[in-house]
Amino acid sequence: MDLTSYAELAVLLVNSDDTALDTLEGAARLLTEAGREEQAARLTRADLEVLRELRRELTAVFAAAARHDEDAAVDRLNALLVRHPVRPQISRHDGQRWHLHLTDAGRPSDEYAAGAVMGLTTLVTDLGVDRLGACGATPCRRVYLDTSSNRSRRYCSERCATRANVAAYRARRRHLSGHPA
Repeated sequence: MDLTSYAELAVLLVNSDDTALDTLEGAARLLTEAGREEQAARLTRADLEVLRELRRELTAVFAAAARHDEDAAVDRLNALLVRHPVRPQISRHDGQRWHLHLTDAGRPSDEYAAGAVMGLTTLVTDLGVDRLGACGATPCRRVYLDTSSNRSRRYCSERCATRANVAAYRARRRHLSGHPA
């Protein structure tokens, strides 16, 4: 089982547009983007608030990790594990071998939450809290999972990395030329 793919559910939700969870259609698009078409088809209005609250809670986990406050990040993950228990099931589909799925029953929002929380928890326990990142490019607020071998990721995307590097280059040139911004 690739729990990084489950952890990506947390990243997708935290990085979702503020309006993505305003309507069932928006939430269904988000779940479909996450490869959760079956869950998207079963969404109800009750799921919207659960997903909104989950986004707030997961955002706080990433914020604690970005502040290098490991205890706060882990405390928040532990609280989420209690709130969103995992129901593992053995599954086989799409020509794959038997493997573990974290949940296949319950409300769509509960299934999404259990997968996202367990994925983040496994990533943190296997690789460390410092693998949860917040983009270093101003004013980006997106989060990411640092799965690099040397723990060097600082940006959510190549676009943000390029933008930050260009801004730093221009700032250095202004400084060297003696011209203030």
